[in-house]
Amino acid sequence: MTTNIIILNIDHQSHWLPLWQGYLEFYESTLASDVTYKTFARLSDPLEFDMGGYIAFDGDEAVGIVHYIVHRTCWSDKDICYLQDLFVAPNYRKGGIGRALIEEVASFARDHDLLKVYWQTQTNNKTARRLYDNIAQDSGFMVYKMDI
Repeated sequence: MTTNIIILNIDHQSHWLPLWQGYLEFYESTLASDVTYKTFARLSDPLEFDMGGYIAFDGDEAVGIVHYIVHRTCWSDKDICYLQDLFVAPNYRKGGIGRALIEEVASFARDHDLLKVYWQTQTNNKTARRLYDNIAQDSGFMVYKMDI
C-alpha cells in the first residue's frame, strides 16, 4: 500500500466528509451540517494558518484525516499546535497511516518553528493509545471541560 498524504484543500470535500462522519460516529457525536461545512471551509482555506489539516489517500480512496489548530501559549514565546482530530478508516488501521498523519502535523510544526504538538484521546481508546505511547509522552494531565 502506498499512502499519499496531502494538505487538505477545497477539492477534497467529498473525500473528507465520509471520514469526518466516521470520526464523529466513533465518538458517538453529531454536528449540525452548517458546522460541518464551516469546519471544512476553515480547514481547507489556504489563507487560514491557524487551522488546517491533511488527508491520506490509498490510490483514489481517502483513508485518513488529521486536523490541527495553532495557538499561543502563556508558557513560551513560540506558538503551539493542537492536533485536534485524527481518524483512519477502520479497514486501514494499524497500517501506519495514523502515525504518518501525526508525523505530517509534526513536520508542519517544525517547519513553522512551533514549540510542540499535543493532543488528547479518551482513556478507553486503547488502540490509539498504543500508537500514541510509542511516539509521544503522556503529559500526565487530565482534561476537564465546562460547556458554555
